[in-house]
Amino acid sequence: MKLIVGLGNPGEKYEKTRHNLGFMVLDHLLKDLEGVKKSSFNKEEKLKSDIYLLDYQPKNGEMEKVILAKPLTYMNNSGMAVSLITHFYKIKPIDLWVIHDELDLPLGSMKIRFGGSSAGHHGVESILSAIGTDKFWRFRMGIGKDNSQNSKLRNVDDFVLGGFMGSEKGTLKHAVKRGYEAIIEALEDDILSAMNRFNTK
Repeated sequence: MKLIVGLGNPGEKYEKTRHNLGFMVLDHLLKDLEGVKKSSFNKEEKLKSDIYLLDYQPKNGEMEKVILAKPLTYMNNSGMAVSLITHFYKIKPIDLWVIHDELDLPLGSMKIRFGGSSAGHHGVESILSAIGTDKFWRFRMGIGKDNSQNSKLRNVDDFVLGGFMGSEKGTLKHAVKRGYEAIIEALEDDILSAMNRFNTK
């Protein structure tokens, strides 16, 4: 069983912000796998998350239970939701995949990595603290700090909680699709294959 968590902030106010790139990838994943009519998360109050239970059948291999989750705790308390889900479903840290925005990677780039520090990301920091280990997978999705003149004019919080500029919309769409494809590659083959194919050089 796998737990795939997209990080973001709940609510319409935050839907299209940079910090919600993890939510965007997970939404795209569910819609593509289950179709638009079925693709709605279920609000699980006891797990403080929107949850979808998926039976994933790879082209080769056995069917696997996959839990898709979007924490409702807001970014800085993501660890609370992740801890509740991992305990309830008895998920091992190595079977936890976290999709999140990455300030230090340009928009459209991605780095899949195992373990390590939070690199200043408060959502990842919260998960590290809550589950007591760094031994889980991260799909780090660039949000383009270095390529945006806007980032020089505003503080970090304003930047990550801001929307994407018009000129970035095409790259954003590509980034979300790329994140989705990396997850599928990891489910179909393995996560190392996804790293080799999708990690930005």
